[in-house]
Amino acid sequence: MLEFRYIRSRMALLPLIFLLMIQGDYSADDEWGVNYSSSSICALKGSTVIINCTYKYPTGRQITKVFWTNTDVRQPNKDFPDLSEDSKYSQRFKYLGDKQHNCTMRLTDVRQTDSHEYFFRFTTYKADGKWLGKPGVTLNITDLQVESSGERVTEGHSVTLTCKSRCSLTDRSTFIWFKYTQSLSERTDRNNQLILQSVRREDAGNYSCAVQGHKLTSPHQYLNVIYAPDNPVISVNPSGEIVEGDSVNLTCSSDANPPVHEYNWFKENKTVASGQTYIISKIRSDHSGKYKCKSSNELGQKYSAVTLNVLYSPKNVTASISGSGEIMEGDSVTLTCSSESNPPVQIYTWFKENETSSVGSGQTYSITNINSSHSGWFYCEAQNEVGSQRSAAVSVTVLHSYYNLLLGISLGCGALFIVVIIIILFIMRKQKDAKTEDAAGNQQGDFYSNVHASESAHCDDHYSSVTPKGHRTDQTSAGKTPESGDPEEIQYASVHHQAIKEMKSSEEIENPYDNIRNYKPDAAVRSNVEETSVIYSSVK
Repeated sequence: MLEFRYIRSRMALLPLIFLLMIQGDYSADDEWGVNYSSSSICALKGSTVIINCTYKYPTGRQITKVFWTNTDVRQPNKDFPDLSEDSKYSQRFKYLGDKQHNCTMRLTDVRQTDSHEYFFRFTTYKADGKWLGKPGVTLNITDLQVESSGERVTEGHSVTLTCKSRCSLTDRSTFIWFKYTQSLSERTDRNNQLILQSVRREDAGNYSCAVQGHKLTSPHQYLNVIYAPDNPVISVNPSGEIVEGDSVNLTCSSDANPPVHEYNWFKENKTVASGQTYIISKIRSDHSGKYKCKSSNELGQKYSAVTLNVLYSPKNVTASISGSGEIMEGDSVTLTCSSESNPPVQIYTWFKENETSSVGSGQTYSITNINSSHSGWFYCEAQNEVGSQRSAAVSVTVLHSYYNLLLGISLGCGALFIVVIIIILFIMRKQKDAKTEDAAGNQQGDFYSNVHASESAHCDDHYSSVTPKGHRTDQTSAGKTPESGDPEEIQYASVHHQAIKEMKSSEEIENPYDNIRNYKPDAAVRSNVEETSVIYSSVK
């Protein structure tokens, strides 16, 4: 039992013995130790780090070796690794202390791999006179990052950019801002924020920051400024003069962020196409005019305009003559040529058919003191820089001076002819009416007397005598004779034509009707004659 307690007490003393062995290396005397100015240091990548420290040891001891190491674990039978002998540090490490009490060191161009805990180590000439300054100094290597208050900012709004690192930098640090590679000197201050008020589209770009006195610069951070379409531009291809029949491309482009997602084309407020490019094949004169392009994105829209001027050769060329009356010898005549074209007609030329050369130029062609030699067909030709076209011919007819006399005679004869025609038509109408009455009389059973004419050797016939002729003895169905006074059964006298053989005196010529004897019928017959119209049956 006593043996067990002895063993147990011996085992309890083992940690203490181990601690005494370590302290034998490090010595537990208060006269031993390492004092660091800071237990933690944050350094920018690429910067230079200085770790200040002091150390102490018992009086009378002589320092044989001093160095810095980045580990507190050593291999068996070996001392801690010396940074000055490490190829990763040898070119950048510098011991600034001495073998008295100063243990300051410097590390340049620090890297991310330099992030470790560093310890100072010193030894004396005695075997138990070795010391490792624990805990050491923790070195953190950081880079810089620019953070934005938003991934994108709308034009006119404000944005804040912050220069950050994974550890706290000293308050004495002065920050410098860059846009691309250009320093924003007006933005250099001790504040690690860059505030942009009322952002413009020109503020978009890559921003970075740095700490003054250090060569480290943060990676770029892009500031995205968004805005509605602006300054749209329409390009015309071909860019020169546009001639009728050409193919023309109109292309619309606009400054916008995000980019324009829709283009629409208008002519006189009427939609004609969509898409960034509007193609007009075989352009016509009526395509001339003002075209608008509307550019749109999620923030708004903007219009731009361009005017197309289509050139074309003269068309609808027309020649006209002044006045509508006849052209007489000695008059003046003006011919006018009209057309439509773009650009306007530059040259008007006048021609007369069947003549080899032109007869005049200018939009109007005047002929003064005109004569019959000017009669003919005239036409004009209109020409501009694009082409030319001729008009249809117009007739110029010059009349002689005696034409008016002939015209008056012709008009008089025409009027006389019309009068004659009217008289003939009137006589024919009368004859037609007389025949109609004869036909009506025959139907009523009228009796007619014969008119006997004597032949004459001369054209001038004269009636020699009129002899009453006896009436028929026929009776009517009632048994009455004409003497009974029936007005419808009138007998007519015969007219005997007697030829004049010889004219003895002028009195006889002037009065050829002296031999006419008047026959007086009975009173009854005479009364009937007076009451009834006389109808002649025939002329013999």
